[in-house]
Amino acid sequence: MSLNNLEKFTAKIRSGRFCLGTVITLSDPVVSELAGDRGMDFTWIDAEHAPFSLETIQAHVMALRGTDCAPLVRVAWNDLAIIKPVLDLAPAGVIIPMINSAEQAEAAVAYCKYPPRGKRGCGIRRGNRYGQVPLQKYIAEADKQPWVIVQIEHVDAVKNLDAILKVPGIDSICIGPTDLSGSMGILGESQNPELNAVIEEICRKTLAAGLILGTASAPYQTWKARGLHWMALTSDCGGMISNYKQILELAANESGSNHSG
Repeated sequence: MSLNNLEKFTAKIRSGRFCLGTVITLSDPVVSELAGDRGMDFTWIDAEHAPFSLETIQAHVMALRGTDCAPLVRVAWNDLAIIKPVLDLAPAGVIIPMINSAEQAEAAVAYCKYPPRGKRGCGIRRGNRYGQVPLQKYIAEADKQPWVIVQIEHVDAVKNLDAILKVPGIDSICIGPTDLSGSMGILGESQNPELNAVIEEICRKTLAAGLILGTASAPYQTWKARGLHWMALTSDCGGMISNYKQILELAANESGSNHSG
């Protein structure tokens, strides 16, 4: 669907490219437009933790239409009432957090698909370009998108991973290392060998199942070496913090240099 650049995103991954993006937490859609304009492959619009309304999410999704960047929306929870209106905004994919069992994964897929395959309610607006796309053509397209991305971020999910990976309709697995570490009693210990062994297991099994794999974490080289297909490198706030720090350090260095001269 040209509305959301999913075909471009998918083509990049299928060609072997490691797709890079950013997490969106600020309300101004300019940050999404900038991300797309500067060459990000996707955005991760974080409706789980950022204070977003549906109107805010829609603005971020729409801001990418004139770019090659695909908008992914992480919803707040695996709930039909939460997921349904986000789907109607026509994002490229929805990231559904804290999927810990095959039954929860099946429900997530069902919430994203129209009957008879699923339980999604039909109230079309943007997805069929406000009536320009014939209904049956739209329904056929909607069976393939948006992507259903389930997030593995708890030890219970790891225990049930083999069954989760067999659920039809999942397009991608997303690893949530921080919450995963919390569920293991080692919150934030990103270098913990036990945590990294579990992450390696998730990567190995997901890739063996033929599913696309992603995350929003660092460091870049570590995740790329694990065989991931997509990764959010930073966030809008993180990018600003990093750039501000760099600017201030540069100014301080120039000031010191001028003073010493």
